[in-house]
Amino acid sequence: MGVELRRRQVMAATMTLAKALNAGLRRALDADPKVLLAGEDIGKLGGVFRITEGLQKDFGEDRVIDSPLAESGIVGTAVGLALRGYRPVVEIQFDGFVFPAFDQIVTQVAKMHFRTHGQHPMPMVIRIPYGGGIGGIEHHSESPEAYFAHTPGLKVVTPANANDGYWMIQQAVASNDPVIFLEPKRRYHQKGEVDETSTPMPLHQARVVRPGRAVTLFTYGPMVKTCLDAAAIAADEGQELEVVDLRSVSPIDWVTVFDSVRRTKRAIVVHEAQRSGGIGAEVVARLHEELFYVMESPVLRVTGFDTPYPMSRVEEDYLPNLDRLLDAVDESLSH
Repeated sequence: MGVELRRRQVMAATMTLAKALNAGLRRALDADPKVLLAGEDIGKLGGVFRITEGLQKDFGEDRVIDSPLAESGIVGTAVGLALRGYRPVVEIQFDGFVFPAFDQIVTQVAKMHFRTHGQHPMPMVIRIPYGGGIGGIEHHSESPEAYFAHTPGLKVVTPANANDGYWMIQQAVASNDPVIFLEPKRRYHQKGEVDETSTPMPLHQARVVRPGRAVTLFTYGPMVKTCLDAAAIAADEGQELEVVDLRSVSPIDWVTVFDSVRRTKRAIVVHEAQRSGGIGAEVVARLHEELFYVMESPVLRVTGFDTPYPMSRVEEDYLPNLDRLLDAVDESLSH
């Protein structure tokens, strides 16, 4: 046991989410020669956020490819590669830049496996840095997850910490289904422990990151840290909030969701994306369908507003914050 403990200590390291994603991609490239990376400036530059830094140098220009500035072309080429047995991982430089490739994603990537009666799987990953909080200009801070979660045939996941980033990117690459891999860009520099010897959770399983009994906060991606901060403040006031990181928004792990609400009997869904038609709306609907007679108050939502993402100087007024979360907790507990 002593030798194993020392080995785990050596293999565990503290790193940022960005470094963890880089390490996960490196391991995927090393494990399978059919894994290819492509995207704008991902090679010599290492990407805008340096997620692919050093990978072209170590694996060559044939496997880490600097593509033209053409998102539709990047994804369309990846479709062809996947059909030929490769496992392409493409980077969309910013969330708002994915829309030129939207036609390829929803009409080809999502449907090819179904359309060919299972003969042609689509093992590809589309990496998208998403969300606000970085002072970005227009089209640099959007949350497009609901578009893709609404599309049958796509898996949509998002890590919230370094360990999940390390393991989930490898699981996504290994999947025979196309995966939209959303990376919360304002958490890229958030540090956490990565244990390369651990057994990762299933890719689409939610995690209770903080147990509690008063209210469940359901969230994912960039809002996990915000919800944990709110739970810490509420604990000082005697309210034990449960925080559940969905990790996957398509499919959603309803078993974990329902089990949590059976414990707390109250729920709040938190995400950066606009309120109407968002992931929160789906969680609200399913909870009211399945657990209406269990819950002691209506399910609430704390989200972005139904407007385009605002200018950077007022984005903190747009994004869900601690005051809005704690107000929602008080409202839930008042019923």
